[in-house]
Order: sequence, then C-alpha cells, then structure tokens
Amino acid sequence: MADDFPPFSAAARHSHLAALAGETWDLLVIGGGITGAAAARDAAGRGLRVALVDAGDVGRGTSSRSSRLIHGGLRYLETYDFRLVFEASAERRRLLELATHLVHPLPFLFPVYRGGPVGYRMLQAGMWLYDGLSLFRNIARHRMLPRARALDEEPNLRADGLVGAAVYYDAAVDDARITLANARGAHEAGAAVVPHAEVVGFLRDGKGIAGARVRDCLREGAQPVEVRARAVLNATGPWSDAVRRLADPGAVPRLRPTKGVHIMLRRDRVGNEHAITFRSPVDGRVMFVLPWGEFSYVGTTDTDYAGSPAEVRAEPEDVRYLLDSANFIFPSAKLTEADVVSTWAGIRPLLAPARGGDGGLAASATSREHEIWRDRGGLLNIAGGKLTTYRVMAAQVVDAAVRGLKEEHGVESGISPTEHLPLPGDPRGPWEPFRDRVVREAVDAGLGADTGEHLARAYGEDAEHVLSRVRGDDALAGRLMEGHPYVWAEVVHAVRAEMALTLEDVLVRRLHLFYEAADGGLAVAEAVARRMAAQPGIGWSDADVAVQVDGYRAAVRETRGFGGRAA
Repeated sequence: MADDFPPFSAAARHSHLAALAGETWDLLVIGGGITGAAAARDAAGRGLRVALVDAGDVGRGTSSRSSRLIHGGLRYLETYDFRLVFEASAERRRLLELATHLVHPLPFLFPVYRGGPVGYRMLQAGMWLYDGLSLFRNIARHRMLPRARALDEEPNLRADGLVGAAVYYDAAVDDARITLANARGAHEAGAAVVPHAEVVGFLRDGKGIAGARVRDCLREGAQPVEVRARAVLNATGPWSDAVRRLADPGAVPRLRPTKGVHIMLRRDRVGNEHAITFRSPVDGRVMFVLPWGEFSYVGTTDTDYAGSPAEVRAEPEDVRYLLDSANFIFPSAKLTEADVVSTWAGIRPLLAPARGGDGGLAASATSREHEIWRDRGGLLNIAGGKLTTYRVMAAQVVDAAVRGLKEEHGVESGISPTEHLPLPGDPRGPWEPFRDRVVREAVDAGLGADTGEHLARAYGEDAEHVLSRVRGDDALAGRLMEGHPYVWAEVVHAVRAEMALTLEDVLVRRLHLFYEAADGGLAVAEAVARRMAAQPGIGWSDADVAVQVDGYRAAVRETRGFGGRAA
C-alpha cells in the first residue's frame, strides 16, 4: 500500500463508481483482465484521465485461468514465429526484474522419445535457437541430458523409449495477482478502477462512440450511469465480439475462441521434480506438468469453443484427456479422476484467420499474435496475444488511443512509462534476501515459515502490511485451514487493500483455497464471508452472507466431481 495513495480498497471502488458520471474521461477501458488493467495503468501513467470497468472482478476471466507462465514460447519455434518468441523472451526478462515477487525462474525438462516427432539433435538445435532469441540473456542456458542423467533428475519419468532430455528455463507467475497488481498500479496512477460494473450500452455523439452506460452489478436494481469518454477501449478478451455487437449489431465477429483446461493434483501423486514439457500421446499437442508448491497442474487443452465465456468449465472428456496425457509421461502415478483436486477452464480470445484462409487450421495452430483495430463508430479494440506480452500489448493499444485523442480532441500525453516501472509490491532488490527477511518476520509474529514464504510471494513488499495486521490482532494470525498457508489477516487485507468485493474474489483470486483445498474452501466460506461483512465497503446482512456462500458453493461444484468428489 503506497502511502501517497488512498488504499486500493472495496470502499475506494464505491467512490470511484460515484465519480464515473462526474466528468468526461480521456479513456474508458472496458475489461479488467491483464490487457485492460495494464492499458489503464499505462494510460494513467501518461497523465490521461482514465476509468476502468469490468462486469466482474479484476482478472475474473482468462487472466486468472491460464497456465501461469511467463515464457518465450518454445513451441512457437515449430511455426517459425520467431518474432513472437523474441518479443516474449524480452518481456520475460523484463518481468523477472519488475515483478520479482510474482515472476520466478522455472526450470523445464523436455524429454525426447524414440520415434517422436522431435529427435535429440533437433531439440538441441531448437534449444540453441531459443536461447539465441533471448540474446543469450535467459535465466540460464539450456542443458542437454543423456538418458541416464535425465532419469537421475526426473526419476519417475517414463523410461521406455527415452533417448535424453533438455533442461531449459522460463518463468512461473501468479496470473491473478499480476493482473491485480496492474489494476492497483492504474489506481495509484490516478485511474478510477471499478470492478463489478457492467457496460450495458454505448453513448454516441455526432462523431461516434462517446462513452458507455455502466450498471453497478453489486446493487440489485441499480440503474445504469452515463460515463462520457473521448476514447473507449474494448479489452474484454473472449467477450470482445459481444461488446462490439453491443456497439454495432452488424459487427463481424473477429475471434476464434478456444478453450484451455487445467487440472490440479497433489504433487506427490504425480511425482515430478521439474516443470515438464512433453507431447500428449493422444494428439501430439505440446503440454505441461507444472509445479505449484505442494501441487502440480497439468494442461492445457486447446479446442474450439462456441459457448458463453461465463459458462466455460472442464468437461469429463477434458479431464480424461489430461489424465491420460499425464499418465503417459508419469506411468507409475496411475492417476484417476479421484486424484483431481480441482480444475479451471479459460477461453483464449484468439483472432480468427482471414476468411477462407484457415485451411482447416487446428485450434492449437491458430496464431497467438494480437491485433488492434477500430470499428465503425470509433470503438478501439484489442484481442489475441498472450499473457507474457501483456505490457507491450497495453503500450501499443494506448499509443493507438493517444493518436486518436490528439487528432480528434487535441489531448496530449507522454510516452509509455511501464518499460522500467516496477509493479506494485515489487521488492526492488534481490529476491532471496527479501524472501528470507519476510519469513523471519513471519516466524517472529508467530506464523509458520510456509506462511512467510507465501506472504513474500503473494504480496512482495506489502507483506509487511499483512504482518502488521497480525501483530495488531492475534485473531488474524490463525490459518484459514490447516495444511494451507493462508491466514485471517489476508481476508481483511483483501478487502481493505486489494478491492475484493465478493467471497469468490477472496477465495478464488486473492487466495487460492478454491483450487488448492479438497473442498474448495467450503469449510471456511461462511466464516470468511462474515469477516468480509465487517469490513468498510462491504456491509453485508446475514441474508447477503448466505447468498455469497450459496454462490460460492455453486462455483466450487462446477470445478469438481470428476470421480465422486462433488461438493
């Protein structure tokens, strides 16, 4: 929490909402995912008057349902997309410096099997190219391992047909929290950030789009307010075409949405030491087994999706595909549906190939490049892209908005400030000494070392604010659930400093009990809701608490039940 700014709190959201209709904004950003949040931060940092709205929580869609990777994109070498790999590698290096607490080096082991589509020498050549496209400034250079050495490093790996392996480096990220950090950065730069506020229509003047009608989703029966803006950016990811049709019912769809599903498992059931890159035996798709503390997750699928983004979920066939793939690479695990702790599914807002130009292209082969364009009426849009390159995407789309603002309204602004600007919470120093200090302070405050490690990774320098709440109230030092590092102080912090407004906001995206607890956190859901109800900006009644818990129970049920474990 920077002392120079009012807290990024639930109460601040309500004051931001009240301010929406009070002025004409330079830029209204629709969509609080990673691209929209980063664009709002970039634009506000240039001195523009910015408002950011989203129908749900910050990062509630694709941005918190990814593979949780900041990576150069090794598999894009197969499609000769060298420019994307070069750009993504540069952004990986930058984010490792600007978000030290959220982005961490991650070694990957890529095994090679006899008869596979990529041989040992070809993989070695690809590794040199991958390192070269990072200008040999990756975390470390790759290593090639003969068969025996590969099995030493990854003893549970499938041995049958194994030729050898490569070890290379990318990075892991908490996707929900890096999105939240960008939204908070926008707030600290002066933007009005209003989650749970849906655009239900657009305003027009003689020149075209002049703002939007925005409805408060947290207040039943709330009437939309008119939010006037000189420029409007649609950064709603998989909802992009729906928002475009709201502005122009005749808008031609631009997206080819594809579904990506992951399953969460206990790491000791899988048996992986590294992150593993491999090809699914089912369809040859490149996929991952990725470590996440005491858990591992497997993903991802890549299939066309025609439904509502709000209703996407893992289906039984998705879970079976991922289990079959994981069992191939770790045959001794013998994983079943009963081992699945949780699932998540997201929609990639990929751009459809030009009409007549897809040639039956597989979903996984569809380009991950992004595109920026204006529709009739002036609505500015951005879609496509990948999490790793979010900062570049945001800077480019704000550049486009700035050009229009200057030409049409004479509004001047500076250049993008984000290339060297640390994200909120970044410790601004070497990671290991910082982490060790937070762990010591957590232990001194009566917390476990695992909680200290978690606080350092989740909050960075703001871990001190959580610890200060613990020191001030012993009741906040207890764990929410045994076996998990989360403490009650984090619930208070989520509302007062991270703009959490619903039970799902806290348990799904501020903490991760939703995915990591066997019951999804249902055992403490009501207690968490009651703790939230007592915080400024919430004020729920008993009936409101019951509604929150019922909604949360339904959300948990949708991510479980693949083997008799339905909540």
